Amino acid sequence: MTKSAAVRRHLPTSPFTARPEAPRKHFALGDRVTHDRYGLGRVVGVEGSDESAVLVDFGSHQVRITQPYTAMYKL
Repeated sequence: MTKSAAVRRHLPTSPFTARPEAPRKHFALGDRVTHDRYGLGRVVGVEGSDESAVLVDFGSHQVRITQPYTAMYKL
């Protein structure tokens, strides 16, 4: 008698399926960036070794932006 392994099917609505994490964005001093709300800017400060927040100069003002940086992109 042989037993075959049953293939388990996961439903898309199952709360037990792990969703893949989006890759983390990394910014360094001097990087040119664009932000959906503030426009074009340059990174002038990075907080912590894990880059928990960055300080961006948008010309008329500076803004501290924290992770996950969903609205900010490197140029």
